[in-house]
Amino acid sequence: MNTNTNGRFGDFGGCYIPEILMGEIVRLEAEYERYKNDADFQKELTTLLNEYAGRPSLLYFAEKMSKDLGGAKVYLKREDLNHTGSHKINNVLGQALLAKKMGKTRVIAETGAGQHGVATATAAALLGLECEVFMGKEDMERQLLNVYRMKLLGTTVHAVTSGSMVLKDAVNETMREWANRMEDTHYVLGSVMGPHPFPMMVRDFQAIISKEARQQILEKEGKLPSVVIACVGGGSNAIGTFYNFIPDASVQLIGCEAAGRGVDTAETAATVATGRLGVFHGMKSLFCQDSDGQIAPVYSISAGLDYPGIGPEHAFLHDSGRAKYVPVTDEEAVQAFEYLAKTEGIICAIESAHAIAHAIKLAGQLSPEESIIVCISGRGDKDVAAIARYRGEDLHE
Repeated sequence: MNTNTNGRFGDFGGCYIPEILMGEIVRLEAEYERYKNDADFQKELTTLLNEYAGRPSLLYFAEKMSKDLGGAKVYLKREDLNHTGSHKINNVLGQALLAKKMGKTRVIAETGAGQHGVATATAAALLGLECEVFMGKEDMERQLLNVYRMKLLGTTVHAVTSGSMVLKDAVNETMREWANRMEDTHYVLGSVMGPHPFPMMVRDFQAIISKEARQQILEKEGKLPSVVIACVGGGSNAIGTFYNFIPDASVQLIGCEAAGRGVDTAETAATVATGRLGVFHGMKSLFCQDSDGQIAPVYSISAGLDYPGIGPEHAFLHDSGRAKYVPVTDEEAVQAFEYLAKTEGIICAIESAHAIAHAIKLAGQLSPEESIIVCISGRGDKDVAAIARYRGEDLHE
């Protein structure tokens, strides 16, 4: 299931970038290939993941939820317990360490919900790197807490006012900034998207989620789960959760996309359900497009899933039938957010709540001998005010 030398996943992937960036991309791929097989680099990264980020993350048996739903045992892979509160730190520590080995002194990043921005700002502070983050103005207003966290960590946050002022526009600005200043700067891309080698590299750093989860479920249950579920925007937590289960044909892989107000409306971000083949942000994949083939505006209550495309490896897993992708509406996600809080005492990210929503539907259809793993990609502190407003309560941070 690995990429070939051209960074392809079947028909998807590749490297569609301006010529000015090609030399830097080729160097990045060569340096990554060198360091991923370097024992000292891997030892340093493992130490950071274990002693700084807090890995391994727990695989938690949600006993009350399992009993309430009356079917399969539900296990939660608790990426929300990582330092900075999400899975993002796994990839960021890897890329920031790689940047430092490459002699870079500055990192830049895009962010949607702010979790990737916070993780990048955190790693930059730890490793002594200058850091700038680009964030859509719309997302900054939705995620004021994370904006302040980034500034507190010494990072400059730039408000992106072009386009829809959300995640895709932040990626555009970060790519532009990288093209202007490559000599001392590395772009810490936050998902399994963009030009090769980013989809492969980010996947490799996130695959620790499924490496741990596979071992943990075998220890707890003595067998593999029937289903593994994760939310999907660009798709980094999902590919990390799926990757080490891909060879296990008995394990169903399900990605939960943000349907927004419904896949039958224009206010959706469910790429697999509504998108088609295209090239954007340096990759060939599936994208939400208008009738002229332009990238369509997308919507989700979740800033982290508010992206008009999906990573090329996910497009391949869908195309090959190995994974299934289902749309989950805002309302379903909010109900799941509230359900998990009241049932298990866990306030998860609204992104993760999309995966919980589908687990709620699915668990009762399976037997008590079976198990489901759901990735809780992040914690929900950042979303509490927005969910309160969604429910009509005027709560401000």
